Amino acid sequence: MNKAVERSSPSHPDIINAMSVDVEEFFQVGAFETCIAKADWDSFESRVERATHDILDLFDAYSVKATFFCLGWVAERHPSLVQRIVNNGHELASHGYDHARVFTLDERRFREDVLKTQDILSTISGAPIKGYRAPSFSIDERTPWAHGVLAELGYQYSSSVYPVKTDHYGMPDAPRFAYRPDGGALLEVPMTTVHLFNRQFPSSGGGYFRLLPYKVSKHLISNVNEKDGQAAIFYMHPWEVDPGQPRQERAPLKSRLRHYVNLHRTKMKLERLLKDFRWGRMDDVFLSD
Repeated sequence: MNKAVERSSPSHPDIINAMSVDVEEFFQVGAFETCIAKADWDSFESRVERATHDILDLFDAYSVKATFFCLGWVAERHPSLVQRIVNNGHELASHGYDHARVFTLDERRFREDVLKTQDILSTISGAPIKGYRAPSFSIDERTPWAHGVLAELGYQYSSSVYPVKTDHYGMPDAPRFAYRPDGGALLEVPMTTVHLFNRQFPSSGGGYFRLLPYKVSKHLISNVNEKDGQAAIFYMHPWEVDPGQPRQERAPLKSRLRHYVNLHRTKMKLERLLKDFRWGRMDDVFLSD
């Protein structure tokens, strides 16, 4: 276990932002779905456990608690990892079973996916599963039934909507901050955006955190804290701190650029982020009222 390290004075110390990790293997990302079949997943080297332990060690060093949105597929194969997440005081939440985007499922299959994953995670961890994040932020205008299903199954919140428009995901007309879809019991906590020049810009981490200079990410999060007075969400994946992962040369060039750029710098930048802001679990930040 790493010793706790001294933190700098955090920006906006009165605001606790939400730290989250989407726990999936490097070969399960949407960028590779056209060149890696799900039937072949078990033939690949598993690297998620070691990379997630690296992140857990880093969080321990900075006394940060986070939410880990875990695939059921990963949890089945690495139950000790799931147990460490919970034992270390982090929140365990659902990322679906096998990274199927919600808009590729109908309502019945979505319910089955959510129930299956919920059972796997709660059985392994013994912890209640309160939160859900759709793979690739795939709850959008095509899935008007998704929030109702999550509420019906007892989820308290979702973090599945990204209020931007990209070639990969987005629901640009969604609210920027937490809301209750159709006035229901479920809280949707959209991924964080910054409003500039009459447009919404992503500022939640992920590939943008790797692609852009650190000072840009810091400025965007500070903007949300200071100008909007709101907590921001940051998200990342274990494979983003694993520069030694096998390269998928069959993937399209655009996908390879998105996936591999600056992997060797992610951990260093993450340490700076942990020093510069206060961080907590999704449930503690957004359900504590």
